[in-house]
Amino acid sequence: MTGKRTTLFFLLAFFLLPWQVVAAEKPPVPAIWTLRTALHFALANNPDSRIALQRISVARAGIKQMEAAFYPQLAISTGYSRTDNPIYSFGNILNQGQFNNSIDFNNPGLTDDLNLTTTLQYRIYNGGRDQAGLKAARAGEEASRMQRSGILSHLGYEVVRAFFTIVQTEETRQARLSAIEAVDASLNVAKARFEAGDLLKTDLLNLEVQKSRARENLIRARHALNLAKHGFLNLLGLEQGDMAINLDEQYEQPVPKDLTYDRRPEIAQLDAMIKAAEARVRQAKSGYYPTADAFGSYQVDKGYQYDEGSGDSWTAGIKINYNLFDGNMTSAAVSRAKAELAEAKERKHKLELAISLEIEQGRLGLQQAEERLLVTKKMVELALENARLSRERFKQGVLLSSDLIDVENRLTDARVRHSLALASRRIAVADLRRAVGLDQLEDVEITAR
Repeated sequence: MTGKRTTLFFLLAFFLLPWQVVAAEKPPVPAIWTLRTALHFALANNPDSRIALQRISVARAGIKQMEAAFYPQLAISTGYSRTDNPIYSFGNILNQGQFNNSIDFNNPGLTDDLNLTTTLQYRIYNGGRDQAGLKAARAGEEASRMQRSGILSHLGYEVVRAFFTIVQTEETRQARLSAIEAVDASLNVAKARFEAGDLLKTDLLNLEVQKSRARENLIRARHALNLAKHGFLNLLGLEQGDMAINLDEQYEQPVPKDLTYDRRPEIAQLDAMIKAAEARVRQAKSGYYPTADAFGSYQVDKGYQYDEGSGDSWTAGIKINYNLFDGNMTSAAVSRAKAELAEAKERKHKLELAISLEIEQGRLGLQQAEERLLVTKKMVELALENARLSRERFKQGVLLSSDLIDVENRLTDARVRHSLALASRRIAVADLRRAVGLDQLEDVEITAR
């Protein structure tokens, strides 16, 4: 018996599980985040992803509801009644097979009836309404899956952007720390020269002020880093807390070559919505056609008041209905469905134009980011050499502190600009991949199942 139950369980699981979307369990939180682990975690744990998953469940339940129309309807009913109404009492007598010539038709007396009725009904034809409804429901389920894919695609891009924003803010913080260290080194030299009488106090004070400014910039950099981390955790669907990311792991996402929008899930979503709208037009037109139903019933009646008789009976037949006039309800429903279909097609055209613009903006943004990256890289190289020479000249007393401060500021600015350009280039690649409908990482798929 246990073996049979186990077999039955697996059979039920095999037939039922493909139609259900079960929310994924919350994945474990890693100690150190990488871009890959962040993408996996966000796609499974972000609230928007889970909401979209439930929408797919709703759509698949709608398919089940529409499929019910293709099965016969079997019902059973029972009841007990007592009456002295002549019509009902006489009917009870006939149903229970108790009629005899001594019964007064006008006053058959008090009767009771225990009734059990089984009814079977099957709709043979309804103008294609059920078939069209099922087609619309399946298209709606496809639209829900593509909608989730679109949400996951945007979510994946946001994760990449948030990750590299943290990397960039950390590099900015490091640049601010380097600026403080450089000012401290120059300040030590300035103090030695001041004590030797080789430096004016104003020059020493200038460096002290510069150090305070560098500390203020460091505070701002730390604040920006904290905000970036909090936004990252929020994107992952996690409560606020401590986190660390792997800054050493480098990700070079391939730049898309095919700049078309055929892979965008939003386009596939609207295609499915158009199919659903076309099916609803056909569904509305079913009102112009007749309906046909086959039915059958079996009835058992038992009486206790009148000689305790009993009887059974059955009924079977076919019924055809045709609505000659419905106050133009069907024509209005068809017009509405056609208007909704036309609207869906226009929405697709509008989306195609918008996505084409997104792709072009992404291409131009990547081009600008790559040009900035080259310029800022050269800027850092020049600023480093200039700072090295200027520090040596300051030690030798041939450079004013104000000039050294300007040099150090330019070096810090160059480092920050290069960090921003590098992050912008990475984010621009991610944005272009999103615009053309590609996954952010090849081993992290976003297609909704």
